[in-house]
Amino acid sequence: MVRGKIEIKRIENDTSRQVTFSKRRNGLLKKAYELSVLCDAEVAVITFSQKGRIYEFSSSDMHQTIERYLKHENGGETNMVEAEQYHLKHESATMAKKIEILEASQRKLLGNGLDSCSVEELQETSSQLERSLCNIRERKAQLYMEQGEQLKAKKRFLLQENAQLWEEYRAKPWMESSGQEESASASASYEKAGASAFVSNWSQRSMSSKVETELLIGPPRMNCCSHPSLKSVSDK
Repeated sequence: MVRGKIEIKRIENDTSRQVTFSKRRNGLLKKAYELSVLCDAEVAVITFSQKGRIYEFSSSDMHQTIERYLKHENGGETNMVEAEQYHLKHESATMAKKIEILEASQRKLLGNGLDSCSVEELQETSSQLERSLCNIRERKAQLYMEQGEQLKAKKRFLLQENAQLWEEYRAKPWMESSGQEESASASASYEKAGASAFVSNWSQRSMSSKVETELLIGPPRMNCCSHPSLKSVSDK
């Protein structure tokens, strides 16, 4: 069966273009590997997808191969600026690829974007979630156990302190008897002082109630010299 010739032009359908890119990319990298092994050649292939993903193959160190290429292009002079720019672009592309992979993994863990996942990918995501839940439960149980031990230690400390205070209280009964004797003597002194104050107050009141009076028998005496009219009559 003769294989038909494919017209080389841009594929308009997105799905068909993505499938074709994946197949031809793998074929290109495979051919580069075969060329490096069969001919002992230094081969380096760099491919960027439409979405910015980078795919590369190198039979040796990629940076050394690029530096060798730049030296050859510049006639033996190394263009450090271009090499540095390439390194930065390469690192940025690698970081963008890693970020995209992490975002896709995060969406899968949140239950989004699962339509394009295969059974193996779903099984791996499920296993990862189960491992995460197991780790969370273990950490939670550990924290509860630590809190329980702390509460038990606090309870033992309080019981020991309570027992010590009780022993100290039972070992000093004389403090209560001396306190009772002091309170009894204080109350007796207070009663005695109150009684003496009452007797003194009563004696003062009885003395002040005695009034000195003079009893006169007969007509009242009149002082004639005190009034001028009476004085003139007496002179006559």
